[in-house]
Amino acid sequence: MNHFKLILAAFLLLRLAPMPYGYYQFIRLASMIAFAVMACQYYEQKREVLVIAFAALAILFHPFYKIALGRMMWNVVDVVVAVGLVTLCYIEYSSPRK
Repeated sequence: MNHFKLILAAFLLLRLAPMPYGYYQFIRLASMIAFAVMACQYYEQKREVLVIAFAALAILFHPFYKIALGRMMWNVVDVVVAVGLVTLCYIEYSSPRK
């Protein structure tokens, strides 16, 4: 799953560049699905904090009812989430759970 987190982080960072509107919509949908899947996986692992965090991210990124944060705030959110995903990958890679 770490590979998917890194790919998602890269896609979120690509949102900083000027892209067609369809790209932003696609990434919102893909992010929502990915965050929901991660929330389910962490629920099975009984890691409640990560379940809440990824469920909140799935709600934030859902494309059906857009949360208007403005371009600058979305850029900040994208960078913070991408850095968080990379950090989580590093933590999980360096200390695997049994």
